[in-house]
Amino acid sequence: MYFIVVKFQVKPDSVGRFPEVVAEFTAATRAEPGNLWFEWSRSLDDPSEYVLVEAFTDEGAGPHVSSDHFAAGLEAMRPHLVSTPRIVSRQVDGDGWDEMGELRID
Repeated sequence: MYFIVVKFQVKPDSVGRFPEVVAEFTAATRAEPGNLWFEWSRSLDDPSEYVLVEAFTDEGAGPHVSSDHFAAGLEAMRPHLVSTPRIVSRQVDGDGWDEMGELRID
C-alpha cells in the first residue's frame, strides 16, 4: 500500500473554513476504489497546520493522482495555503492499520 502524510500550512483567514474548502475533494477521494483512508487532522502545536493521513492500494495510487478531482482539489486549496505542502509518501507492506504492540489495551 501507499502510505502518505501531507502537512498543509493554511493562511490565517482560511483556517476555520479549510475543511469546507477540501470537503468535495475529500468525499471524491474517499469514494475511489483504491482508497483505504483519507483523514484530516489539525496540528496541536500549530493551529494553522492541517495534516492529511491517507493510504491507497498499490493499484489505487496512480488513478488517484491522475483523477480530475485530484487536480481540482489542489487548485481549490492553492489560494488558501501559505506555502508548498510537505509530504512523506512511501510504499509499505500491509493493507491497513495494525495494533500497536508496545501499548496493549485488554
